Amino acid sequence: MIAFYFFAAIAIGASLMVIAQRNPIYSVLFLIASFGALSGLYVLLDAPFAAVTQIIVYAGAIMVLFLFVVMLLNAPHEDTEHDLRLHPLIRGGPLGFGVVLALVLVLELGAALVGGRESGRFAGGATSSVRAIGRSLFTDYAFAFEATSVLILVAMVGAVVLARREHR
Repeated sequence: MIAFYFFAAIAIGASLMVIAQRNPIYSVLFLIASFGALSGLYVLLDAPFAAVTQIIVYAGAIMVLFLFVVMLLNAPHEDTEHDLRLHPLIRGGPLGFGVVLALVLVLELGAALVGGRESGRFAGGATSSVRAIGRSLFTDYAFAFEATSVLILVAMVGAVVLARREHR
Protein backbone atom coordinates (compact mmCIF):
# COMPACT_ATOMS: atom_id res chain seq x y z
CA MET A 1 0.00 0.00 0.00
CA ILE A 2 2.95 2.31 0.62
CA ALA A 3 4.14 1.85 -2.97
CA PHE A 4 0.70 2.85 -4.26
CA TYR A 5 0.76 6.10 -2.29
CA PHE A 6 4.34 6.73 -3.41
CA PHE A 7 3.55 6.35 -7.12
CA ALA A 8 0.25 8.22 -6.74
CA ALA A 9 2.03 11.14 -5.06
CA ILE A 10 4.64 11.24 -7.82
CA ALA A 11 1.94 11.14 -10.51
CA ILE A 12 -0.09 13.91 -8.89
CA GLY A 13 2.94 16.05 -8.08
CA ALA A 14 4.44 15.70 -11.56
CA SER A 15 1.07 16.42 -13.17
CA LEU A 16 0.72 19.60 -11.12
CA MET A 17 4.24 20.63 -12.11
CA VAL A 18 3.31 20.15 -15.78
CA ILE A 19 0.82 22.98 -15.57
CA ALA A 20 2.83 25.07 -13.09
CA GLN A 21 6.02 25.37 -15.16
CA ARG A 22 6.71 28.41 -17.28
CA ASN A 23 9.19 26.54 -19.46
CA PRO A 24 7.48 24.11 -21.88
CA ILE A 25 10.51 21.79 -21.97
CA TYR A 26 10.28 21.27 -18.20
CA SER A 27 6.56 20.65 -18.56
CA VAL A 28 7.21 17.84 -21.03
CA LEU A 29 9.85 16.34 -18.72
CA PHE A 30 7.42 16.38 -15.80
CA LEU A 31 4.83 14.73 -18.02
CA ILE A 32 7.32 11.94 -18.66
CA ALA A 33 7.76 11.57 -14.88
CA SER A 34 3.99 11.40 -14.50
CA PHE A 35 3.79 8.65 -17.13
CA GLY A 36 6.54 6.76 -15.30
CA ALA A 37 4.58 6.91 -12.06
CA LEU A 38 1.48 5.68 -13.87
CA SER A 39 3.43 2.72 -15.17
CA GLY A 40 4.47 2.01 -11.58
CA LEU A 41 0.79 1.91 -10.67
CA TYR A 42 0.22 -0.57 -13.51
CA VAL A 43 2.95 -2.79 -12.06
CA LEU A 44 1.16 -2.69 -8.72
CA LEU A 45 -2.04 -3.74 -10.50
CA ASP A 46 -0.16 -6.81 -11.77
CA ALA A 47 -0.23 -5.63 -15.37
CA PRO A 48 3.45 -5.59 -16.44
CA PHE A 49 2.61 -5.50 -20.16
CA ALA A 50 0.53 -2.36 -19.69
CA ALA A 51 3.34 -0.83 -17.60
CA VAL A 52 6.02 -1.46 -20.21
CA THR A 53 3.69 -0.30 -22.98
CA GLN A 54 3.02 2.89 -21.01
CA ILE A 55 6.74 3.61 -20.87
CA ILE A 56 7.55 2.64 -24.46
CA VAL A 57 4.58 4.28 -26.16
CA TYR A 58 3.85 7.34 -24.06
CA ALA A 59 7.11 8.23 -22.33
CA GLY A 60 9.16 7.03 -25.27
CA ALA A 61 7.36 7.94 -28.46
CA ILE A 62 4.64 10.48 -27.69
CA MET A 63 6.76 12.59 -25.34
CA VAL A 64 9.65 12.65 -27.80
CA LEU A 65 7.16 13.89 -30.39
CA PHE A 66 5.97 16.58 -27.96
CA LEU A 67 9.57 17.63 -27.28
CA PHE A 68 10.29 17.92 -30.99
CA VAL A 69 7.13 19.96 -31.54
CA VAL A 70 7.97 22.30 -28.66
CA MET A 71 11.51 22.76 -29.94
CA LEU A 72 10.36 23.04 -33.55
CA LEU A 73 7.85 25.76 -32.72
CA ASN A 74 10.40 27.46 -30.47
CA ALA A 75 7.74 28.07 -27.84
CA PRO A 76 8.56 31.11 -25.72
CA HIS A 77 9.03 30.83 -22.01
CA GLU A 78 9.65 33.24 -19.21
CA ASP A 79 13.16 33.13 -17.81
CA THR A 80 12.90 33.06 -14.06
CA GLU A 81 14.94 31.48 -11.33
CA HIS A 82 11.75 29.98 -9.89
CA ASP A 83 11.32 27.34 -12.62
CA LEU A 84 12.81 24.46 -10.66
CA ARG A 85 13.10 24.61 -6.90
CA LEU A 86 12.85 20.94 -6.11
CA HIS A 87 15.56 18.38 -5.57
CA PRO A 88 19.28 19.19 -6.08
CA LEU A 89 19.52 16.53 -8.82
CA ILE A 90 16.71 18.19 -10.76
CA ARG A 91 18.18 21.63 -10.10
CA GLY A 92 21.44 20.27 -11.52
CA GLY A 93 19.93 20.34 -14.98
CA PRO A 94 18.67 17.87 -17.52
CA LEU A 95 21.43 15.35 -16.78
CA GLY A 96 20.40 14.95 -13.14
CA PHE A 97 16.76 14.73 -14.07
CA GLY A 98 17.56 12.11 -16.70
CA VAL A 99 19.49 10.06 -14.15
CA VAL A 100 16.50 10.11 -11.79
CA LEU A 101 14.14 9.04 -14.60
CA ALA A 102 16.50 6.25 -15.66
CA LEU A 103 16.69 4.91 -12.10
CA VAL A 104 12.90 4.97 -11.80
CA LEU A 105 12.63 3.10 -15.12
CA VAL A 106 15.07 0.41 -13.99
CA LEU A 107 13.24 0.00 -10.67
CA GLU A 108 9.85 -0.27 -12.36
CA LEU A 109 11.05 -2.75 -14.94
CA GLY A 110 12.69 -4.82 -12.19
CA ALA A 111 9.45 -4.82 -10.21
CA ALA A 112 7.54 -5.83 -13.35
CA LEU A 113 9.89 -8.74 -14.02
CA VAL A 114 10.11 -9.95 -10.43
CA GLY A 115 6.59 -9.30 -9.18
CA GLY A 116 4.58 -9.64 -12.36
CA ARG A 117 3.91 -13.35 -12.51
CA GLU A 118 2.06 -14.42 -15.61
CA SER A 119 -1.46 -14.97 -14.35
CA GLY A 120 -2.95 -15.37 -17.81
CA ARG A 121 -5.96 -13.15 -17.08
CA PHE A 122 -6.75 -9.49 -16.60
CA ALA A 123 -9.42 -8.53 -14.08
CA GLY A 124 -11.87 -8.01 -16.94
CA GLY A 125 -11.44 -11.54 -18.23
CA ALA A 126 -9.25 -10.87 -21.29
CA THR A 127 -6.06 -12.83 -21.66
CA SER A 128 -2.88 -10.94 -20.90
CA SER A 129 -0.62 -12.56 -23.47
CA VAL A 130 0.90 -10.24 -25.99
CA ARG A 131 -0.37 -12.40 -28.83
CA ALA A 132 -4.00 -12.15 -27.65
CA ILE A 133 -3.71 -8.40 -27.12
CA GLY A 134 -2.21 -7.95 -30.59
CA ARG A 135 -4.89 -10.09 -32.21
CA SER A 136 -7.62 -8.11 -30.44
CA LEU A 137 -5.98 -4.79 -31.34
CA PHE A 138 -5.71 -5.56 -35.05
CA THR A 139 -9.10 -7.28 -35.43
CA ASP A 140 -11.66 -5.86 -32.98
CA TYR A 141 -10.07 -2.41 -32.63
CA ALA A 142 -8.47 -2.00 -36.07
CA PHE A 143 -10.46 1.13 -36.94
CA ALA A 144 -9.58 2.89 -33.67
CA PHE A 145 -5.92 1.91 -34.14
CA GLU A 146 -5.80 3.31 -37.68
CA ALA A 147 -7.75 6.45 -36.72
CA THR A 148 -5.22 7.14 -33.96
CA SER A 149 -2.31 6.75 -36.38
CA VAL A 150 -3.95 9.17 -38.85
CA LEU A 151 -4.55 11.64 -36.00
CA ILE A 152 -0.89 11.52 -34.99
CA LEU A 153 0.16 11.99 -38.63
CA VAL A 154 -2.11 15.04 -38.98
CA ALA A 155 -0.65 16.48 -35.76
CA MET A 156 2.90 16.11 -37.11
CA VAL A 157 2.01 17.72 -40.44
CA GLY A 158 0.24 20.53 -38.58
CA ALA A 159 3.34 21.16 -36.45
CA VAL A 160 5.53 21.37 -39.54
CA VAL A 161 3.09 23.76 -41.26
CA LEU A 162 2.89 25.98 -38.19
CA ALA A 163 6.66 26.08 -37.79
CA ARG A 164 7.30 26.83 -41.46
CA ARG A 165 8.91 30.19 -42.07
CA GLU A 166 7.93 32.09 -45.16
CA HIS A 167 10.81 33.36 -47.28
CA ARG A 168 10.26 36.68 -49.02
